[in-house]
Amino acid sequence: MARTLISSGSPFEKTVGYSRAVVQGDWCFVAGTTGYDPETREMPEDVKAQARNALAVVEKALAEGGFALADVVRATYYITDMSYWDEVGPVLGAVFGDIRPAASCIVCGLVKPEMKFEVEVTALRRA
Repeated sequence: MARTLISSGSPFEKTVGYSRAVVQGDWCFVAGTTGYDPETREMPEDVKAQARNALAVVEKALAEGGFALADVVRATYYITDMSYWDEVGPVLGAVFGDIRPAASCIVCGLVKPEMKFEVEVTALRRA
């Protein structure tokens, strides 16, 4: 079974030694993705903008692997302050409202102080 590595071009991927996503058979595993703007590589201050950026990067990685957001079966969200949940919830609902993957949200610290939101997903290709 072939394994495909997908890169988003983030400098963290090479420095830390990981792939944005790994496709193995009918599965796609997308690494934790934060809200840096995919074009400018700048981090917006607003947590909603971070969530939108992260989800756009995830969607692009999925597409590169031959998957769609509709294939997501598991999503894990990480936020640095519980008050952000009320802000990112509608952003997540706009993307996953009809898909409804199994999901969890963890309040935690992230590796850079400007990071407020991170998401990782697992997708299973639909037959």
